[in-house]
Amino acid sequence: MKESTKDEMLKALERKDSVVFYFYTPLCGTCQIAGKMLEIVEKMLPDLPFKKADLNYLPEMAETFSIESVPCLIHLHDGKIQNKIYAFHSVPYLYETLKEPGTARNLSKD
Repeated sequence: MKESTKDEMLKALERKDSVVFYFYTPLCGTCQIAGKMLEIVEKMLPDLPFKKADLNYLPEMAETFSIESVPCLIHLHDGKIQNKIYAFHSVPYLYETLKEPGTARNLSKD
């Protein structure tokens, strides 16, 4: 998963891209586990771009996406938030949630 910059994120919103942004902090143990789960899901969904970003360096993106905590996964479809996930549960759960664009879910604290 490639690290993303603020400019890349803003361009994705502007262009109405379909992309998954994974927000984390390096010292968060749960984030490390979530990142490993996403590496598997990324391989299962090769047509969906996955990007990651250290939220410590992007506080303005936390505000833009109303991120409450990390780890946080923002799934954009056509430039709109399709899913916001804080509880990653399992690889199958993430796969099922991300594979179907057009089925918006806000999974804040599931």
